[in-house]
Amino acid sequence: MRRLTLALLCGAYLCLSLIVALTLWRNDGGWAAGVAAFVGSFGLCLATHGLIERGLGVGSATAELAALRQAHRLLADQIERMDARVSEVVETLADDAVRRSEELSGEVHILEDLVQRMSARLDERMATAPAAATRSTAHQSGALLETVRHALAENRVDLYLQPVVSLPQRRTLFYESFSRLRDESGRVLMPAEYLAVAEPEGLVTAIDNLLLFRCVQIVRRLAKQDRKVGIFCNISSLSLGDETFFPQFLEMLSANRDLAGALIFELGQAAFDARGSVEARNMGKLAELGFRFSLDKVVDFDLDLQDLARSDVKFIKIAAQPLLDELIEVDDRLVLRTLPDLAAEDFCALTRRYGVEVIAEKVETERQVVDILDLDIAYGQGHLFGEPRPIRDAVIAEADPPADLLRAALRRRMGGRG
Repeated sequence: MRRLTLALLCGAYLCLSLIVALTLWRNDGGWAAGVAAFVGSFGLCLATHGLIERGLGVGSATAELAALRQAHRLLADQIERMDARVSEVVETLADDAVRRSEELSGEVHILEDLVQRMSARLDERMATAPAAATRSTAHQSGALLETVRHALAENRVDLYLQPVVSLPQRRTLFYESFSRLRDESGRVLMPAEYLAVAEPEGLVTAIDNLLLFRCVQIVRRLAKQDRKVGIFCNISSLSLGDETFFPQFLEMLSANRDLAGALIFELGQAAFDARGSVEARNMGKLAELGFRFSLDKVVDFDLDLQDLARSDVKFIKIAAQPLLDELIEVDDRLVLRTLPDLAAEDFCALTRRYGVEVIAEKVETERQVVDILDLDIAYGQGHLFGEPRPIRDAVIAEADPPADLLRAALRRRMGGRG
């Protein structure tokens, strides 16, 4: 295209030069003057074209240079912003690493203390037990202690979750957590099994604390994924009254107050009624952080609802079948045997006035669901709605302190045994 344009311009310059030469020749300028006029005109046209093209080239180069400078400035700005962003990300990662390191150090410290106390308790019991019973007790307690120690070091403490659903929609709103230990063969140890061995040795408190600590560790991870789902976590009165463990546990929860909306501490009705001043005070400290409570194993329906409200108890769990067996008919209306002056369907309305919801647990049949709905119970739990299932190993792994830190802590506190 450029060559065609140049050819056309040269033709135009040639025609113009011929016109000038012919004009001069016709005016009696002669052949010599005409040729000279033709050559001069054509040369002048070419020179003028060269000057114009050079000027246009300089202008284009200037524009391109300006564009390059603008692009350089934009690139420099982008690089500067990117550098600032990278610096910000590096600082954030560094802060997160420091925070995570501090959390792990605190968690491992708590584990070290718990295992040390388990070891001391075992040594004390073995020293004071009769000689004939010492061998059997030492064997059983030593096996239990080794199982717990290795379960911690090898991440064989599992968390099981069972859904708690709304009725009648059956939408999962909560989960109840259960901690389970596994031995080296992978066999799951139920609480009734290892607690029966641990109780005579005075290890129940230490094991409760370990499992509670383990539960909260994983709940913290789960809460980051879905804060709208609440999780019931069992806490014993022994843990609430443990003057060594509870302050450390409270400190950990104080640093994780965002769990308050996702974590509900649960203890039995008998333990709640028998709590002392220390346990009540420690429950109050948890309530001050925003944590709520639930009572399970409720068998006495003549509840002190004002006391429950003062203690921030928001849920009570009643086994479905014993609750239905409690119903009797008086004057053509259903009442609870222990509350004959109150219609059975008004029991839940009464508890709600004090901010307490009733959960029917151990629901096994559809018939029970129909009867429960007649009592205006809003929540249900049981195998009918879902069995306890272990949470994913990946979630557990992300919530765990590194295994090498745990192993080192356990070896130090157990004196290198095992």
